[in-house]
Amino acid sequence: MASKSSNNLVVPNAREAMDKFKMEAASEVGVNLKQGYNGDLTSRQAGSVGGQMVKKMIEAYENGLK
Repeated sequence: MASKSSNNLVVPNAREAMDKFKMEAASEVGVNLKQGYNGDLTSRQAGSVGGQMVKKMIEAYENGLK
């Protein structure tokens, strides 16, 4: 049985925008991301990038409510 990836985007054309967003978030927290494979990152580094992305998405949502 084939496994289904959970990181599929709802809008497939958004991949480029999400990659750019991820690079911006990484830059803001001082993590050096490369295009492609980043398996050499520590869990802390990867988590800080993801956390920054979530923080920015929540801020954008809250600003949209105002």
